[in-house]
Amino acid sequence: MSSQIYNERPQPDKVLVDIADYVLNYEIKSELALQTAHYCLLDTLGCGFEALTYPACTKLLGPVVPGTIVPNGARVPGTNYILDPVQAAFNIGAMIRWLDFNDTWLAAEWGHPSDNLGGILATADWLSRTNIAEGKSPLTMLQVLHAMIMAHEIQGVLALENSFNKVGLDHVILVKVASTAVVGKLLGLNREELINALSHAFLDGHSLRTYRHAPNTGSRKSWAAGDATSRAVRLALIARTGEMGYPSVLTAKTWGFYDVLFRGNEFKFQRDYGTYVMEHVLFKISYPAEFHSQTAVEAAMKLHDILRAKGKTSDDIKKVTIRTHEAAIRIIDKKGPLNNPADRDHCIQYMVAVPLIFGRLTAMDYEDDVAADKRIDALRDKIVCVEDPQFTLDYHDPEKRSIANALTIELNDGEILDEVVVEYPIGHKRRRQEGIPKLLEKYKINLARIFDKVQQDQILEASLDYDKLVNMSVNEYVDLMVKP
Repeated sequence: MSSQIYNERPQPDKVLVDIADYVLNYEIKSELALQTAHYCLLDTLGCGFEALTYPACTKLLGPVVPGTIVPNGARVPGTNYILDPVQAAFNIGAMIRWLDFNDTWLAAEWGHPSDNLGGILATADWLSRTNIAEGKSPLTMLQVLHAMIMAHEIQGVLALENSFNKVGLDHVILVKVASTAVVGKLLGLNREELINALSHAFLDGHSLRTYRHAPNTGSRKSWAAGDATSRAVRLALIARTGEMGYPSVLTAKTWGFYDVLFRGNEFKFQRDYGTYVMEHVLFKISYPAEFHSQTAVEAAMKLHDILRAKGKTSDDIKKVTIRTHEAAIRIIDKKGPLNNPADRDHCIQYMVAVPLIFGRLTAMDYEDDVAADKRIDALRDKIVCVEDPQFTLDYHDPEKRSIANALTIELNDGEILDEVVVEYPIGHKRRRQEGIPKLLEKYKINLARIFDKVQQDQILEASLDYDKLVNMSVNEYVDLMVKP
């Protein structure tokens, strides 16, 4: 008995072609997308600056081999590191994601599209410095904003109808794919090279979600996106050498992504690529908390004030009921011991208990010294989550995309406080006008964590004026944020 293998090389999978054609041919005309990308750039960098105040983050930064000298290397904002673009992408990406405070996209898959800035900024800076050394023009910050919009779109559109978490894969696979596409464009890859690079992004081994879930939740979730965006830069550079691609990486029978990792299902798409995702992205403005809990934290802050007005404290609480959506229950409804900050910022009970007790929720509130307060675990045990099917429907509705939570407190004396409902977090498009001033305030606070007043003023002068920013060379802008 014998069998024959049909070995004619297929045409590239449509998913790869559509991404490549979007990146190479789509013209960005949306003023809203560009304006939002401007704010996203500032907020994302600011999140990285705050992360630099945490030794757990900074210990991972710098060159792989100490003392490495890279001609025309990329700078890492907030530091004095000069690195190759792959390692610089890891550094910037890890900073951005460390505190879980940058933007968010919620759909069938969730994620943080600004994670892609690690690869974008590192590559653009390195290319700019290399171009100048060769007598060519550097890239501009407008090109960075365009790349951000496209990376957001690729990651977000792929996430709309396709749940990678349900097959055990982490959402940073989408960072790797999106970063590969836009970095490839920055590197000047042609259509065939870009399709080849994208095939490698899907061909890679992919991160499991193990590090995001009990009982294994840990700090890798804070640098996983940095790892993904740096891998994207590496793959794009490999494709630039002319290395071959794998055209049916998704659809190949038995050996392709769909059969091996996606239970035989093909990707589904709700819409074509454009500028939708950047226009609708969710900013984390008020609280460094997993996004499904943002409205719950806001409600808890309101209830803290109500309790104080009644002369009550968290000690007077008998029970807290959180009416929420299915995704929150699946991801952050957590009982039992919380072993580290990464555990705590993915536990809705913890993120509600802290503001009910203290009237605040900051990144420092996830650290061991705060978590040791016995009142937190005592209150966690009194908090229960129940799904509201309408909240779940509104979460997936493309016209709403709410992330609703509602809190009801029952006191020891039998009184039940009025339920506090928050449907949309302050970083939502529906609350953009309210949120942007607070986003800029957050950015200024984060600048002050790292830079002296003179350098803060220089950065702000360049950053806040959109017209000035987009016309600056990338290297000129990044140099403003180098730590002496």
